[in-house]
Amino acid sequence: MAEIMVLDDVVDAGILIQRILERKGHKVTVFTNEDDALSHVGDNNVDLAILDIKLSKMTGVDVLAGLKQIQPSIRVIMLTGYPTLETARECMRLGADEYCVKPIDKDELETKVAEVLG
Repeated sequence: MAEIMVLDDVVDAGILIQRILERKGHKVTVFTNEDDALSHVGDNNVDLAILDIKLSKMTGVDVLAGLKQIQPSIRVIMLTGYPTLETARECMRLGADEYCVKPIDKDELETKVAEVLG
């Protein structure tokens, strides 16, 4: 299965995603720190990154841009509790593959992850 990295400034949100996706057989690593997440992708072959847009030091959009520089082939799903058309457009322009709105729906997350990993 896939190597997945989750970045969310709320630990419980990351752990929830981890539990859902590990039940599907994926290996999931959770981060709350943007720099740690970027370093992880630089040191490992990550298939999919799931990024919250609202983070503590950077935005998820900034992290998305950084990830694509480090590993251009990485697949990305953005998460937000505050969806806006502008943010969605910016994420897609930078190479995000999908967009999920919080609170996370288990079935929607599983479906989008399966589609993105194709």
